[in-house]
Formats: sequence, structure tokens, C-alpha cells
Amino acid sequence: MILKELRKKAKLTQEKLATKVGVSRSTIAMYESGASQPDLQMITKLAEILGVSVDFLLGNSKKNTLRILGKIPAGIPFEAIEDIEGYIDINPKFADQSEYFALRVKGDSMSPRILDGDVVVVKKQDDADTGDVCVVMVNGYDATLKTIKKEESGIFLIPTNQAYETKFYSNADIQSLPVRIIGKVVELRGNI
Repeated sequence: MILKELRKKAKLTQEKLATKVGVSRSTIAMYESGASQPDLQMITKLAEILGVSVDFLLGNSKKNTLRILGKIPAGIPFEAIEDIEGYIDINPKFADQSEYFALRVKGDSMSPRILDGDVVVVKKQDDADTGDVCVVMVNGYDATLKTIKKEESGIFLIPTNQAYETKFYSNADIQSLPVRIIGKVVELRGNI
């Protein structure tokens, strides 16, 4: 089991991980050293918190996985939810969870290109080019998925569904709200 490596990658102390799964810090230490083995229910809980499959946690899988985090709206922005909805096997180049994450789309503002329920793989980055489909935070906590168009005076967030309006945020809006890019879509998985 690669628990210690995954815990450190997730930037969790033994104490924090123990609190999340409802055991003592010494129990986590024993799991990591091999002095004690968790039962299947605990392994499942650990895998979920660490964002990997049970097979990956146990070292039985050569596949790379990303957890699917909550939903990302593709309509009117609303608060991004960080619930884990499942896992996807991914290309090894996307395996670094410090650089990539997967999100489930909610809403139809990006249809027909990206549909409600689709999963997108996103590379974490705070800038992107005009024409990129990005996850953008508005007001510091509302996330939306849109094509961006950058101009000297600000940024446009453009839906592909013409039933929705393009939103423009001036440079002043970008600073005051704030508005910031948190990642660029690098792969569309469809509804899985």
C-alpha cells in the first residue's frame, strides 16, 4: 500500500488524515509502516479521501486515475462543489494531481460542444489564451466553464449555446470581484 506517499502528495499530516477517516494518528502510522492493515471499508475511505482508486492505493493498478470533483456549472455561475463523484482512468501525462483535476459539467451553456453531465480534465493554470475553454472563478467562489477572449480592457466569458449571453468583465471587475482563471480544459470525456 502506498498510503504514506499519497498522504504526503495530498499535503495531509497523519493527524489530519486520521481525523478525516475517524481513527487515531497512531493507527495511520501503523498502516503506513505495515504494522497493521486496514480493513476493506477503511481502505475504501482512505482511497476516496486521497483521490485514488482502491487498486491504486493498494499498488495493484498501473493505471493513473484522477478523482472527479463535484460539478462545474456551464450556465449561470454558482458555487463550485468539491464532492468526489468518482474516478477516471487517465493518460499518464495527466496523472500529477497537483497539476490536473477532473470536473463534472452542470448546465448547458457550452452545448453542443460540452454537455450537461460531461467530465472535463482541467490543467491548473492562472492564465490562458483567447479561444481556450477555461474554468473561471467569479466573485472568488463561483466557478463557470466558458471560452475566454482576452482584450486589453478585460475578458469575455463566451458560451457556445446562443441561448446564453456572453459576459464581459473589465480589468477593474477582474480586480474587485475578483475574476480569475483557475484552469484550462485539456480533455473532454463526455458523460461517464
